[in-house]
Amino acid sequence: MSLHDELTAVQHCLDDLVRTVGRLERSLAQLRAADTAPDPLDPAGHAAPVDGVITITEAPYDTTLWTDSDDEGLGVRGRHAP
Repeated sequence: MSLHDELTAVQHCLDDLVRTVGRLERSLAQLRAADTAPDPLDPAGHAAPVDGVITITEAPYDTTLWTDSDDEGLGVRGRHAP
């Protein structure tokens, strides 16, 4: 293959790439225009509650819930690691 043929092939590939990127940009613009998802922030700038999402308070955890739990990678609380 001559240099001219290779340059022509590269130019065709670049043209295809430019066309494909253009199509993707148009598709993305259409998807964004059709997106009807609610704004995640309310007017005060706080996240709006979403179904299925649990809000975690800043209050400290109840340590009695964790008395029988294992510390990940360390074994049982109060015992030495192996």
